[in-house]
Amino acid sequence: MLQILVDTLLRTSDLALVALGLSMVYGLARFPNIAHVQYAMMGAFIAYLFSWLGLPLLLAVLLAALVTGLFTLVVHHFIFRRLLRSGPAITMIGSLALSMLIVAVALALAGSYPKIFPRERSAPIFLGDAILSWGQVTTMATTASIIVLFLLLLFYTRVGRAMRALSSNRDLAYASGLNADRITSLVDFSSGALAGLGGSMLALSIGAHINLGHDLLLPTFAAAILGGLGNPIGAIGGALLIAFAETLVTNINFGFLFDKPLVFMPASYINAASFFILLVALIFRPYGLFDREVRRV
Repeated sequence: MLQILVDTLLRTSDLALVALGLSMVYGLARFPNIAHVQYAMMGAFIAYLFSWLGLPLLLAVLLAALVTGLFTLVVHHFIFRRLLRSGPAITMIGSLALSMLIVAVALALAGSYPKIFPRERSAPIFLGDAILSWGQVTTMATTASIIVLFLLLLFYTRVGRAMRALSSNRDLAYASGLNADRITSLVDFSSGALAGLGGSMLALSIGAHINLGHDLLLPTFAAAILGGLGNPIGAIGGALLIAFAETLVTNINFGFLFDKPLVFMPASYINAASFFILLVALIFRPYGLFDREVRRV
């Protein structure tokens, strides 16, 4: 049972930062950015490049997050701002085209083989019946720290209050004299940096590969929708629920149904399980489980 909890937290770490950034952008720009998961793939390859050039792993990951954030900012300024004049549907289609372009460029430059980060071997950590590595502990601790810092920024700083005001009522925020363009740029950069960081940390364990963004697409959007699109805190909760569903399905022994000692669900059914839970939830809560917006500014 403890191993299921550990695996759930690990999977949440894989999804939370990317889903958080996706929900942040939707809260201000009001369109689902399909290319967002490819920012995570891009960050993974950039981190591998910096590591291959001889930079320390920590510095490589941080620089990859920074470069990905800058790329996201430039893309929003020169592409999405123009597309948004034609409406969110056109912008979403544009983000799909950008997603395919990023994958094509990554495939041309990096190839189709996974890029494995050099790792030092260390003794595993035994926590009851659960086993995890020091790298996994670092990933979970980093994700938790960033989430805490984000919550402090959102609720206890002027920038956070401005973000919530702009997300809740854009017209009133403009009338109050808030610099909407500056806040949107900050959110764009932060969302890209979070995606790049999340992709880099995921690549540390599974390698940087061309399908990393595609693998994150369904569970990340499911987490963001389940938590209520535009609600960053809800996206974190949605990531936890999706991670728990995926982990539970692949860890339940269905042998009693087939009169066999061991029968487990194939890993390919993970997304089906998470989307089943999403479908059931949306039947009763069409706007997500955590759709109540934070309106106190």
